[in-house]
Amino acid sequence: MQITSPSFKENAREALDDEQLQRAMRHVRGNFVGRRQAAIDALPEFEELRDNARAIKDHVLGHLDLYLEAYERKVEEAGGTVHWAETAADARGIVLDICRMNNARTVTKGKSMMTEEIELNDFLEASGIRPVETDLGEYIIQLRGEHPSHITAPAVHLNKDQVESDFRRAHTDLPADRDLSEPVQLLSEARQVLRQKYFEADVGITGANFLVAETGSSIIVTNEGNGDLTQTLPRVHIVIASIEKIVPTLDDAAQIVRVLARSATGQDMTAYTTVSTGPRRANDLDGPQDYHVILLDNGRTSLLGTEFQDMLRCIRCGACMNHCPVYHTIGGHAYGWVYPGPIGAVLTPALIGIDKAGHLPNASTFCGRCEAVCPMRIPLPKMMRHWREREFERGLNPKVARYGLKFWAWFAKRPSIYRFVTYLAMPLIGVMGGPRRRFRFLPFALGWVKYRDLPAPEGRTFLQQWRDRQTLNQDARA
Repeated sequence: MQITSPSFKENAREALDDEQLQRAMRHVRGNFVGRRQAAIDALPEFEELRDNARAIKDHVLGHLDLYLEAYERKVEEAGGTVHWAETAADARGIVLDICRMNNARTVTKGKSMMTEEIELNDFLEASGIRPVETDLGEYIIQLRGEHPSHITAPAVHLNKDQVESDFRRAHTDLPADRDLSEPVQLLSEARQVLRQKYFEADVGITGANFLVAETGSSIIVTNEGNGDLTQTLPRVHIVIASIEKIVPTLDDAAQIVRVLARSATGQDMTAYTTVSTGPRRANDLDGPQDYHVILLDNGRTSLLGTEFQDMLRCIRCGACMNHCPVYHTIGGHAYGWVYPGPIGAVLTPALIGIDKAGHLPNASTFCGRCEAVCPMRIPLPKMMRHWREREFERGLNPKVARYGLKFWAWFAKRPSIYRFVTYLAMPLIGVMGGPRRRFRFLPFALGWVKYRDLPAPEGRTFLQQWRDRQTLNQDARA
């Protein structure tokens, strides 16, 4: 996958001009937000569950080494094998070794952001192994040669007419007169094609929403059942998960599941919550002969003990992007890598570097909706500010911005001068906004007004209004 995060501004401009994308993004604004709220309103203890979920993950992150070791022991006791991967290249190499040991030619995959992060599909294809995505959204974007634009709804940026066109192009035996005008017909067509792939696959690969230290289990939540078929029909099942997915017990996982589905899709529970523990046992009716778990670091341990540790609580529900006005406007691909939206603005700089992803933490209105809806109470705006500080410290932002901030800071440290200058300047600046009271030109801030709708000030300054209010309050008390 080509990283285009450095071109975020250009990506965003193209997204704004894409009529198909803008039509598709109305679905996010119109559906996800209302469904989540309805599901939460029906669960009085939702806020308490959020607190419990946060406490569980914070406890795990404080004792991560102990729980990972306990998990490894339980997996091995159940007959599975744990592989430790420090980097994406390590993880890819382990997958390839397992596939070659089993003479695999076809691999089915359940939805997994980790395999997107390590660019597994391209790697397998280059190694002569065909990966087949079985999640409907992932299957569609695989046909298109794209990466996901959303964590839980990877093809949310598409409209049904685009999907129909892709199916007619890729499914060469599809009769030309078959009606695919409705979503249920598209789903039936995809199911018919994918059903055979499950039986052809030598290896099945899934991600994991949770890894349970108590039992050595991996848990995935899906709405299509593709995860079950991917991990039970092939001879070999490989789980790829990052190390922070660990939870102590099945009860802990159950608590977090209650906030996960409601936050992601507005459901009480997803249609399938599948627990896998080791390979097939002697009296099992189905399941893989071999069970492997790849535990991937890929930069996570470097975040422990830092101001970014809280992001490791993320359960990939997508609520932050479902409520983000920036994501609503430009979609996911504009962010230029695997993780879009507010969580991408925080996680992407940590994984690929602030030098490549410096635009992302700046692509925020700081309205706070992402933190307000996050089921794990991750302080996303605060961490975006931390990345902005690091960008500033390293001199990565434009000189005009750096010197402008220093100039403003000089005034801010001298209150009397600041008040006098703003008192004189506000009326003049307000006139510059024109009759629409919106800036189209502003000295030293051309980049800001070029990409943002910035209202001109009206009336008195905030400090003047605050002083008058304080005076009124004192008079009222007197």
